[in-house]
Amino acid sequence: MITLAGVGVEKAGRSVLAGLDLRIAERRVGIVGRNGSGKSTFARLLNGLEKPTTGTVTWNGDPDGGLRRHVGFVFQNPEHQIVYPIVQEDLEFGLKNLKLPVPVMRERIDEVLARLEIAHLRDRFTHQLSGGELQLVALAGVLVMKPSMIVFDEPTTLLDLRNTNLLMKVVSGLEQQVVMVSHDLALLREFDRVLHFEEGRLVGDGQPGPIIDDYIARSLA
Repeated sequence: MITLAGVGVEKAGRSVLAGLDLRIAERRVGIVGRNGSGKSTFARLLNGLEKPTTGTVTWNGDPDGGLRRHVGFVFQNPEHQIVYPIVQEDLEFGLKNLKLPVPVMRERIDEVLARLEIAHLRDRFTHQLSGGELQLVALAGVLVMKPSMIVFDEPTTLLDLRNTNLLMKVVSGLEQQVVMVSHDLALLREFDRVLHFEEGRLVGDGQPGPIIDDYIARSLA
């Protein structure tokens, strides 16, 4: 569980987020808001990619945070997180940093590729993959690290309908907690909780239906 206490973020003297006090314990949490509302900054706070200017962000009360150890992050554009030109090499990258034995690395990679049904991509060059395949490889790179939570920042923006449906089918089957930023509101309707950000502040927090409907109403006003 992630806890934010008195969290604020400032950039170039401007408040990007302010007054955040909340806990994230639900299995599926969606994040909505207009461009510039602070939602992506909030998402990055959850795994330490962004540091709060004020307040604390902790994992299960760990005073040292523990965010990077427990929370994975899937970027909007998978090319921003895929490092190596061959899928197998890219999946090995994070595991080598953990200094895991080779048999353990192979076991983790085999299991994740099989779960995502992309074992056939193991030896492919990443630049030859489709958008949907790239996003699944990016997710595989997170899953092999065995996080407890995965944060997705607009994961379907670059995908067509077929690949969006494929990715969301995979996401629905994940055992990890999921936090997802998305403009595709239909994807979040079945989540457990939705957070709505406006101008750097949390203005809505609750069941998906009422929060999403209020967000739509505000956007059309």
